[in-house]
Parts: sequence; structure tokens; C-alpha cells
Amino acid sequence: MQEYELKYGCNPNQKPARIYMEGKDLPIKVLNGRAGYINFLDAFNGWQLVRELKKATGLPAAASFKHVSPAGAAVGLPLSDVEKKIYWVEDMDMEFTPLANAYIRARGADRMSSFGDFISLSDVCDKSTALVIKREVSDGVIAPGYTDEALAILKEKKKGAYCVIEIDPDYEPDPIEHKEVFGIVFEQGRNELQIDDAFFSNIVTENKELTQQAKIDLAIAMITLKYTQSNSVCYVKGGQAIGIGAGQQSRIHCTRLAGNKADNWWLRQSPQVLGLQFADGIRRADRDNAIDLYIGEDYMDVLADGEWEKIFKVKPEIFTAEEKRAWLDQNTDVALGSDAFFPFGDNIERAHKSGVKYVAEPGGSIRDDHVIETCNKYGMVMSFTGLRLFHH
Repeated sequence: MQEYELKYGCNPNQKPARIYMEGKDLPIKVLNGRAGYINFLDAFNGWQLVRELKKATGLPAAASFKHVSPAGAAVGLPLSDVEKKIYWVEDMDMEFTPLANAYIRARGADRMSSFGDFISLSDVCDKSTALVIKREVSDGVIAPGYTDEALAILKEKKKGAYCVIEIDPDYEPDPIEHKEVFGIVFEQGRNELQIDDAFFSNIVTENKELTQQAKIDLAIAMITLKYTQSNSVCYVKGGQAIGIGAGQQSRIHCTRLAGNKADNWWLRQSPQVLGLQFADGIRRADRDNAIDLYIGEDYMDVLADGEWEKIFKVKPEIFTAEEKRAWLDQNTDVALGSDAFFPFGDNIERAHKSGVKYVAEPGGSIRDDHVIETCNKYGMVMSFTGLRLFHH
């Protein structure tokens, strides 16, 4: 198959649409459903991301993509009981395989953004991972293969229309890539940069104690950023992205956006949120929406009389700003990556509020001294990688 016809392009009015290769077969098989233009953009970017995560960490990896940027990315580490609860999988009677754990983590980092995602898996999709995917609102999945049981489960999703793509794990693209904009062809060498332990060897802060887990988390951050629309910043903890800020023109806005997502991930684990008593029959997506409002500034949208009764069995107490700050102060050892240099120390000040201890960025700002000084103020470890990771 050298080409695949799409229903339409980015939008329904953009026809005709297809993907194709000149003189070569496409390295994919569509096993079920029909993939669209944006589906394939998410699938191919996501596949590259998880393939590199697997290579860098040796662990199965998963990514949850929306609109050509990851909403979440993670490797297959075990889930705690609290994580199973906040990711809505504590009721699942199954084997929590490493690949299933990777997707549960990737999906759970920012469930609001992951709603309707396209999934990328580094390994052959097993039954457990398929069972997790089956219960989530998702557009499709790409993986190097599927077990018979997994494929049968996925084919039942969306009344049989769920998109399932198999990619050749041995496929390697040409070293030169092309893109057309306004009828003009752009050409560049592919970004083949390999991110490993040596990537973080240039530590410029007073604190130089970069733990092995921090190296893994920074690698996850930087590989994630490599496939995130720039400007981009990524917070990571314990083998998963917990806050991704994509496509912001200002880096401080990007740092704030990603930091707010990281804060929401941590607040979901607070006693106040874990103790919420939801009404019987409420859907997971509605629970996610309610939690997002409850921990935010618009909490009265779900706590007002006449509203809370639709969501909760018992009216929750207000989660005060002081209580939230006290809980957020308990989050520590977070890693932070940036796809380009931080121009001012205000980014580090914001990162500190979300528990960041480890930072990786290219360096090269005329204010590097101020950024380093701000890191030193908080005892952070910062590596200058010397390499930018813009992605457009």
C-alpha cells in the first residue's frame, strides 16, 4: 500500500486528502476503522516519542496525543493504590502489565486534555492495555503489533469503528524530510538527536547531585518536548509527564500552563479530593470535570446549592487556597525540561512552586547567570544541554 485515502484533511472542507510515499509502501497497516489526517499526525509523532522513550529507559512507553502534541507520556512503572484511584482503574480486575501502566499514567496525567486522544504504544498491545483503552474516550491507537485478544477487544470499540494502526517497528525514515506550506517546500535534516544520561552531564548549579531517577525523568521530559509543539515545557515525576505546556509564544506562560497542570495532578491525590463522594452512575469524564472545577477558582460551579446534588452524595467542604498551598508544598523531586533556554529567573520561581528540583534546558540566554542564581537559591540541580528542541 503506497497511499491511504483520508476522509478529509484537517477540516471537512479540505478535500481530497491522503497520505502516501513515492515509490515505497507505507510502513503501516490500518487493522480497523478509518484514520484521519490529524489522527495520522498524532500517530506518527506519538510513535516516534514512545520509541525513543523505550530506547532511553528500557521500559515500555505510552503517549496520549491531542492536536499534534502529547497530553501525557509515561513509562511502565508500577502504580500505587492512590494512582489507581485517581486514574479511575482501581475497579479493574486484571493484570496491570507494564504497558498498561504506561498508558494509564500517560492518560491520567491530564485527563481533561487526553479526552478523545490518539494513543501510541512502544510495544505489542496486550489484553490488559486493550481493556484500559476500551473504557476511555479515544480516537485510535498505533502500536508495533497487537495480540489476538487485544485486537478483538479494540475492534469492539466505537461500535466497530475504532481506529487501530499497526506500524512496522523496523521502519526508518529518510534522513531528509520535507514539508509544504503555501505551495512552498521546506527541507531539513531530521532531528535524530539521541537523549541519554550523557545529555545532562553539564551541570551548572552549585548542587550537582543528579539522581538516577532524575536522569530518567529529565530524559522523559526532553524526549516529550522533542515531539511537542513549541514553545514547550514539561514537568515529570516518577516516570511520567505530569504537566505539559505546548505552543505558547511566551516561555513564562508555557511554564505556568505546564505548572498548573502539574499542580492539578498533585491536588488530585490530596485527602480532600480522594474523599469526594460522587453520585452513583456519574461518568468518569464528568468526575474529571467536577474535580477540575473543585480544585480550581470556579469551585462554586460544583458546590452551589442545586448543583452539588447532581454530582456528589455529600456536599464537599471548600478546598481553601491555604489548604491547597499546604498540600502542593509536599510535592518534591519534580523534574523540568524546556525546549529552549529560560530567558529569566521567573520561570524557575514558578517551577519551584510546583516542587521542581531538577532542571534541563539548553542555556545560552544573556541572563543565564540570573537563572542559575535562582536555581541555587532553591538548591536545584540544573543541566545546560546546549541543544534546542523546537518542533513545528
